[in-house]
Amino acid sequence: MCVIKCSILLVFIVISTELVSEADGDLMSMIDFRYFRCVMKREWKCPDSEINFFMYTPEHPHQHYIDPRYPKLLRDFGWKKVRKNVLIIHGFNGTYDKTPMTYIRDAYLSRKDYNVFMVDWSELTRFPCYLSALSNMKKAAQCTAQLYSSITQAGALAKTITCVGHSLGAHICGMISNHLTEKQYKIVGLDPGRPLVSAYGSRQFRLGRDDAYVVHVIHTNAGFLGEDGLVGHADFCINGGRLQPGCHGHVMRVARCSHFMSSCYFAASVRKKRRLVGIPCTSSCPKEKGHWGIRFDRKAVMLGEDVPDGSRGMYCINFEHNEDCPFD
Repeated sequence: MCVIKCSILLVFIVISTELVSEADGDLMSMIDFRYFRCVMKREWKCPDSEINFFMYTPEHPHQHYIDPRYPKLLRDFGWKKVRKNVLIIHGFNGTYDKTPMTYIRDAYLSRKDYNVFMVDWSELTRFPCYLSALSNMKKAAQCTAQLYSSITQAGALAKTITCVGHSLGAHICGMISNHLTEKQYKIVGLDPGRPLVSAYGSRQFRLGRDDAYVVHVIHTNAGFLGEDGLVGHADFCINGGRLQPGCHGHVMRVARCSHFMSSCYFAASVRKKRRLVGIPCTSSCPKEKGHWGIRFDRKAVMLGEDVPDGSRGMYCINFEHNEDCPFD
């Protein structure tokens, strides 16, 4: 029993130290550390067999495995330079081919003007391996940066690439810019993950407004599973930002449901299936019901693709619904 407890404590100490370190060489080794069903990546080479990329296009909605070392092959799989591009990254204990990530994928495909790339790092973020998942985010970001570079080498302009990440995936979106010569143009963070990140994450580890020229964030479980307060250039605090209508059950069930609703709301806005109007409000999130702190010095904006790049501050959205994730 002592061996198990001591091993877990050791992992916690190692990862916590790594999160606050800003030097690439700290605590690095040449061997991946595996314990139970968990793995902590310690070799910083890309591509990596446990981080995979899949592309979908309107004409070819079925997945194509993408090797970022061969950007010229993108066109063979239906990639078109005239379209915009989106990279979608799941969070802890998620996967690229299940809800709610598939909602976002299908929403972009329905528009007909996007090449869609799904990032799968599910082998490195299984339950209950949260601590090692935090450590593996750096490797996921590094290898996804290679994909990003491959897309630009194929001819895409940086302004046509958006990174959309849910929970820990939102922070990975931010960390990608650490591995590029020029930071990304646009990131959308869907309820960026909070547990341990707020306590141990350095600036380079957490999504922030310096990670891209345009950073939009949606809050649906702020202060619990999701980050609170103003994170990006424009943040959207939905239904008070903490608990979402339609989510029922025990405390963790409601929190998890609310956390995932950020993906559902965003998918609905991309499809333009719901008009979610953001009213300028004070920068706090979560908010008590009825206490938004409405501001009149900025204009209201529509959540989704139509948010002006120059939008700044917090926006409050009130949207009543009765279903868990009604936008599939």
